[in-house]
Amino acid sequence: MKKAILISYDREDAVAEAVDLCGAAGYNPELIIRQKYLNRPKYGISGGAVESLEEDAKRIDPDVIVFDEMLRPSQNYNLASRLHRNVLDREALILEIFELRATGHESRLQVKLAQMRYEMSRAREKVRLAKMGEQPGFMGIGKFEVDVYYNDIKHRMTSVRSKLAKAGRQRELHRQARRRVGFGTISLAGYTSAGKTTLFNRLTGEAREEDVRPFTTLSTMTRRVGDGPGALLISDTVGFISKLPAYMIEAFKSTLEEMLHTDVILLVVDISDTPEDLEKKFRSCTRTLSELGVPPDKVITALNKSDLVDAAEIRKKTELLGLDGGGNWAVVSATTGQNLEGLMGLARGFISSRGGPGAA
Repeated sequence: MKKAILISYDREDAVAEAVDLCGAAGYNPELIIRQKYLNRPKYGISGGAVESLEEDAKRIDPDVIVFDEMLRPSQNYNLASRLHRNVLDREALILEIFELRATGHESRLQVKLAQMRYEMSRAREKVRLAKMGEQPGFMGIGKFEVDVYYNDIKHRMTSVRSKLAKAGRQRELHRQARRRVGFGTISLAGYTSAGKTTLFNRLTGEAREEDVRPFTTLSTMTRRVGDGPGALLISDTVGFISKLPAYMIEAFKSTLEEMLHTDVILLVVDISDTPEDLEKKFRSCTRTLSELGVPPDKVITALNKSDLVDAAEIRKKTELLGLDGGGNWAVVSATTGQNLEGLMGLARGFISSRGGPGAA
């Protein structure tokens, strides 16, 4: 792994998630710097913190500085110039992970689109900063004039969107075929590393890669469960994460839109998380589903990893999430198989109560 210095918030949940993101991108944080604020005007952090960081960078000689927040181009430029190091903010780090994890043709196109959206939002300021002084390799600028640079990105984005639209039309043909056959459809959703892929493998008998690191799944996979009239199609989808920018969600729209057409969504939640993490991740997921236009009454919550907690803790956490009064949730363990039959029975009953496959 490459060496990194990580700058994150002074909160355990934020640091833990940032470390996981670094690991998924192939970086090992040799030093973690915790800060209360990461939104100072010039560097994101205070001038005093930058002075300490300069000394740390000389001592550790990291390959990259990871900044666990979004940086404006000017802040990135100021930090990179001061430290003489490559600086990755949270968005750039996630994009690196996406690029590493993308395997299918469509997912690679989606990652390209997200990268270009990131680049375009910073294009004008990046060109202005590049003209201010020579900094080799700064954000890949070269000597483009702003309009040429901006229009070049727009042209490439149009090409990628056209290819994604074609893939979207193919998806629609597949959906029409499923409706004709009469299969009920289920999509797995949830925060990254909640255990969606483990659950998918357990239900379908597949052997998709399972990993505790974020974003194991970028490409949607659909498999059939059962035979005859009660057969279901289950899809595994890309995981959510907090502070995921709207343009990244937009880039993966052709994959995530499967959730709009599915009969039921199983929202997979890691019930073994701390109460603070659990609530944060659950709210992040429900907010993302809402932004995608998914009706709340289409969602069943699967409280996964129940083998790691006791009944009393589960009861407290369902109350924390506001689930104790409703019936659209089930306590399961994808690892042991606990209550998976109950979960699937709940999903089948849900589909039947809404008029059968395709009625959602």
